[in-house]
Amino acid sequence: MPQLIFKGFSLDQVKQMSTSMVNELAELCKCETDNFTLEVPQTSFVFNQLQVQGFPFIEVKWFERGQEIQDQFANIITKHVHSMGIPELEVAFSVFLESAYYYNGKNFA
Repeated sequence: MPQLIFKGFSLDQVKQMSTSMVNELAELCKCETDNFTLEVPQTSFVFNQLQVQGFPFIEVKWFERGQEIQDQFANIITKHVHSMGIPELEVAFSVFLESAYYYNGKNFA
């Protein structure tokens, strides 16, 4: 159920890397590719009264998988973003508690 939210990216950029990146992340997480959600919100960034290009930032929302898997996950994302000629990127993880996450009224705990 990893959810990746892309800010500072175009829809076309995310589409271009989506298949190969998700295949690699699914293999790392030992889950199916359809467990992933990639979101590209239509956002505007403003600095000094001007609309500017946002800094590439990806938020990952998921269940805890340990530091080693998290580090590898971030490295896979970074590799795919860099391969598109984007030189800098920030990745942040938000962890869902299984007891606080519900599917059809039942929690995952």
